[in-house]
Amino acid sequence: MKRNIIFKAVFLFAISMILISSVYASPIHLKLATTTSTENSGLLGVLLPPFEEKFGIKVDVIAVGTGKALTLGGNGDVEVVLVHARAAEDKFIKEGHGVNRRDVMYNDFIILGPSDDPAEIEGESKVILALKKIADCKAYFVSRGDDSGTHKKEKSLWQKAEITPEGKWYMEIGQGMGAALQVANERQAYVLCDRGTFLAYKNKIDLIILSEGHGLLFNPYGIMAVNPARYPQVKYTEAMQLIAWVTSVEGQKIIGEYKKEGEILFHPMAIR
Repeated sequence: MKRNIIFKAVFLFAISMILISSVYASPIHLKLATTTSTENSGLLGVLLPPFEEKFGIKVDVIAVGTGKALTLGGNGDVEVVLVHARAAEDKFIKEGHGVNRRDVMYNDFIILGPSDDPAEIEGESKVILALKKIADCKAYFVSRGDDSGTHKKEKSLWQKAEITPEGKWYMEIGQGMGAALQVANERQAYVLCDRGTFLAYKNKIDLIILSEGHGLLFNPYGIMAVNPARYPQVKYTEAMQLIAWVTSVEGQKIIGEYKKEGEILFHPMAIR
């Protein structure tokens, strides 16, 4: 009888410890490499918490330029990549680093500058002509210079304008979008920026939109999983859960309703 009582007590204690450990167990961590624009805009702050709560998965965000995000994915150091440079994304998939790319959202790029507009580009919808005017008068221009999606877009625009930007007027800083905006604001310089980050920083800077609306400034974002066949250590199942969430009706609704100063920062692409 005494032995049965002891056995039951030990059994109940073991069960209680299992239950307690399950309640307090650390969540699964999933690493997401993404652009500074998704972080600086504040979007991830509203998009990820509902996913984490629903699935018990903690997303560790590494916000860097698109080039660095793809490098992290290419090294198998993250599970998911969310970036905005379609040609680089397609190359990443073709080389076998990533799988299951999905369209997520889009906004556009804009050229910001000081209100006195020394290059006289205000209202110029032809972005190539705007860049030529900036280069012709050697007005200060801040480049991220960090191989980000924004930097890749900027380089492609200079190339289309048949201009190699160089000299004191052209400042490459090797930093993210937020830092580029701050430097451009201090120097009263022109800068290429995604609209989402601009809206998030609008009340912190004096720069204004001077050129916008051209088709070349379209800015789509894509999400993909790192290839588990090449990097078996990655958490592929959880990565696909995140991708499914971001592109789901609920996730896309969060993206489409996220605003700053009453303006939508990103437009959903997965669900329309």
